[in-house]
Amino acid sequence: MRQGVAAFEPGTPREVASRERFLTELDRLADPFDRHAGLVHVTGSAIVSGPRGTVLHLHKRLRLWLQPGGHLDTGEAPWDAALREAQEETGLPVRHPAGCPALFHLDVHLAAESHVHLDLRYLLLCADAEPAPLAGESQLVRWFSLDEALAIADEGLVDGLRRLQDRRHELAD
Repeated sequence: MRQGVAAFEPGTPREVASRERFLTELDRLADPFDRHAGLVHVTGSAIVSGPRGTVLHLHKRLRLWLQPGGHLDTGEAPWDAALREAQEETGLPVRHPAGCPALFHLDVHLAAESHVHLDLRYLLLCADAEPAPLAGESQLVRWFSLDEALAIADEGLVDGLRRLQDRRHELAD
């Protein structure tokens, strides 16, 4: 995973800073995947792309429209967590492009309860389907055009959405 982060090509100052922090923390942390090992840990998220744009959900605690994602289960890879979390939080039949995980964006940010997420964001594709999140998840989930998503997105997501906007023509099913 460190190799994938090192190979990530940042396009903005925030992405440069996030990649540098990622690499520093990955070298420092004994178990960066264990959220119980410390206040800094890796999470996995999804930037979902489909015919209607992208899917965001209203985070129940933060009250922000965000990409689906969250903590890794024990032994889970970040790209698997992104897929699982997207399926749980949106109810959509998402998939990795060509069946292969693709690190699409990364961001380091302060999360709830004053801990730091080293968030690896994977591109997931989805056909035109209606969101149907699992019980217990935020039920406020919907498709946004990329312009709509950019207008309401958290600053940590904006760079990822711009990447999606720049690559939409390549991603058509």
